[in-house]
Amino acid sequence: MWPFKTEKRIASSDPLIGEFLGARWAGIADIEKASGLAVAHRCVQVISENLAGVPLTLYRRTDKGGREEAKDHPLYNVLADEMAPGYSAFEVREWLLAALLIFGNSYAKIVRNGRGQVTSLVPLITGSVAVEQLASGRVRYRYTPLNGATEVLLSDEILHIRYRTRDGVIGRSPIHMASMAFGLAVSQAEQAGSAAENAFRPAGALVFPDKLAAGGKDSIIAKFKERFIGSLKANEVMVLDGGAKFETFQFSAKDSEFLDSRKLSNLDICRVYGVPPTVAGIVDQATYSNVEGESRALVQRCLQPMAKRVESAMALALLSPESRKTLFLEHDLDCLLHGDLVSRYNAYRVGREGGWLNVNTIRAFENLGNIGTEGDTYVQPMNMGVLGASNDNRNIVDTAA
Repeated sequence: MWPFKTEKRIASSDPLIGEFLGARWAGIADIEKASGLAVAHRCVQVISENLAGVPLTLYRRTDKGGREEAKDHPLYNVLADEMAPGYSAFEVREWLLAALLIFGNSYAKIVRNGRGQVTSLVPLITGSVAVEQLASGRVRYRYTPLNGATEVLLSDEILHIRYRTRDGVIGRSPIHMASMAFGLAVSQAEQAGSAAENAFRPAGALVFPDKLAAGGKDSIIAKFKERFIGSLKANEVMVLDGGAKFETFQFSAKDSEFLDSRKLSNLDICRVYGVPPTVAGIVDQATYSNVEGESRALVQRCLQPMAKRVESAMALALLSPESRKTLFLEHDLDCLLHGDLVSRYNAYRVGREGGWLNVNTIRAFENLGNIGTEGDTYVQPMNMGVLGASNDNRNIVDTAA
């Protein structure tokens, strides 16, 4: 009954729905604009390039609890060499990781041979894939290429790598999850661009001694902008008559702490992706010691969890349950943790003298050739032996390969 009305509201935390319905959010980040920010672009490139650049190897478990490279399996060459016709493994892996970090989902079509083994992974454009969950619980994908017919793919025909998910079907974009941080950074970048357009000269006011006629304000402002606004017109000579005065507003970027606020926004983006600031190019507080420590933190706290996400998704999609009993995938992140030459050689010396490394193994770590059977010999200090064994039965040198 008037003046009372019943209002129905629907709660939703999806920023895209709110933006479509005209809601004013504290921070809404457009994915294209947000991913184009310099620090966001660098974070995505650091993770995708580093993780795509390390070996992703298919291993087979051995009877003695060790492992060996499964070079005889078709998937081995797909991961190491040509992942799709005309695309190197590095290119496809970088593509999938960049899409995952920007959109929250990355897709690749699985091509198999007659034996059901994977022979290639064709990357798909994330925005062209629609995901549907059927009543049976299975997931179906509809891929519509830029120029071509729609193709329907089932879950066992596609590799789907998800970022953090709510429903187990669709991953969420980290940009949308941290929309307030990215939205603020985009707004600050646009504000800086507007200031740069007029050579960072502050706006001001045209003061007239008398009241202007109707429509006079708009006409004067339009003519003033046409003549004096713009970086190429920053040094134009201004002539005002009729008692008019131009008074500037004395607010600089420093006075409003605008620059410090932009630095904080850049740090927030680094926090979202887990990338240390110095790795993303923020070197205000960089020293030799913390740069080295943050490079190691990048591998342990950022790349390693992302590698496990990719490995688990690939294992489920590319290997059958029976194959997963003996085969597994793993990134080799050790190459990113290598120390300098002196540190590596000291570590090799400890392993050599301790008896668990031989010369050929050490040379393989340094990409050096095998020196033959004499390089397969293991040694140990003479004051070491098997606990409880007599001196006569103690093995001083173990020549096992």
